[in-house]
Amino acid sequence: MRKVISNTTPILSLLKLEKLDLLEKLYTSIIIPKAVWQEIEIGREGNYYQDLSVLPWIEILTVQNEQSIQYLTDLDPGEAEVIVLAREMKADLVIIDESLGRSYAQHFGLTLTGTLGLLLRAKKEGHIDLIAPLLAELKMKGVWLNDQVIRNVLLSAGE
Repeated sequence: MRKVISNTTPILSLLKLEKLDLLEKLYTSIIIPKAVWQEIEIGREGNYYQDLSVLPWIEILTVQNEQSIQYLTDLDPGEAEVIVLAREMKADLVIIDESLGRSYAQHFGLTLTGTLGLLLRAKKEGHIDLIAPLLAELKMKGVWLNDQVIRNVLLSAGE
C-alpha cells in the first residue's frame, strides 16, 4: 500500500468543496501527522470542519524524531511534521500546497502533489467531471489561487 501523507491546506480545500472523499478514492488511505490533525481541530467550530479521527482511511501519526522539526523553523508545525514524517516513513507521496513547504519537500527528494494535482488526477480517473467550477468555488471560499496556475491546470484538464 502506498504511503501518502497530507498537509492541512489540501484537506481544508477538499472540505470546502465537500470532496474530502477524493483522497480515499485516489489513494485508499492517507496519513496525517498529529500537527495537521491539531490544525484541523482548531477549526472545529467552522463551516468546513470534519472530525478526521473517525474516518477509518485516515491515520494520524506522531513524528518519531521530534528534534528534526527544529531544523524546519520557517515552516508551520503541520508542514514541518509532514516533511519529517514523510522522510521517516519513506513516503511515496506528499500532498502539500504552500510553496515553501513544496520547496523543502523537493529538497529532500520527496514526490509531491497539491490540491490542484489531486483535482487533475480525480478528473482523469473519472471521479469529477470538471475542475473549473471547483476552482471558482475555492476562490469564492477564500482560497488564493494564482491565475496563471489556474490557466495551466485548466489547460492540462482540457477545459
